[in-house]
Amino acid sequence: MPFRRAILLPSALSRVLSSDVAKLVIIATPIGNLEDITLRAVRVLGELNALACEDTRHTRILFEAHGIRSPRTILSYREKNESQAESRIIGLLKEGLSVGVCSDAGYPGISDAGYRLISRAVEEGFEIEVIPGAGAVEPALLSSGLPTSSFTFKGFPPRKPGVRRRFLTQDRDQPHTLIFYESPFRVSALLKDALEVYGDRRAAICIELTKKFEKIHRGTLSELQTQFKDVAVRGEVTVVVAGNHPKFLATFD
Repeated sequence: MPFRRAILLPSALSRVLSSDVAKLVIIATPIGNLEDITLRAVRVLGELNALACEDTRHTRILFEAHGIRSPRTILSYREKNESQAESRIIGLLKEGLSVGVCSDAGYPGISDAGYRLISRAVEEGFEIEVIPGAGAVEPALLSSGLPTSSFTFKGFPPRKPGVRRRFLTQDRDQPHTLIFYESPFRVSALLKDALEVYGDRRAAICIELTKKFEKIHRGTLSELQTQFKDVAVRGEVTVVVAGNHPKFLATFD
């Protein structure tokens, strides 16, 4: 049966947008490949009256690629203007408008602005609706070849070496797989500290996931440190490190 997209008449659309309680709608967007957006996300983005996004220019590219109608109100919501934008978003919710929130890639609130806004919206009594979609954690984990039964996402490690090593030490004795986001400029430094803290475990460096030049580098931490030493990495990076288990620790005769 051919796919048919439902067309809402103005009266029907107004019923979709109206509700007794305004919603804060958290929308996951593609992390690279623009095809990685759900039908539900496309529909919801086209129905919203207001949308807060990390970079309005970036989000317009997504709208144009999928023929999504632009909301009446679009505002920037990112770490640099988080407090100011948060107040405006809460104000729109109090006016009875459901407001969507998206970042440039993946989920808002996951290593991007969003947590404080969601927390405040919950405190104010507004409904929270999450539209699932793409993220880098699961693709990196599955691509790494490391255990998937138990894992911990750690976000971005601290920039300073001493603080970063203490951060890594928190999970040194845990058996679960560890997943980090990292700046392409600090991959080598992270590998050096991870080798020092964890020993020579198996790991994977995932670069530009879902994009044209996606690349997965697998090996031990020492091998990867050598490979990435003094190398200029380009693109988004996700690092996966095996948990504390002898099976995933390099041994030497």
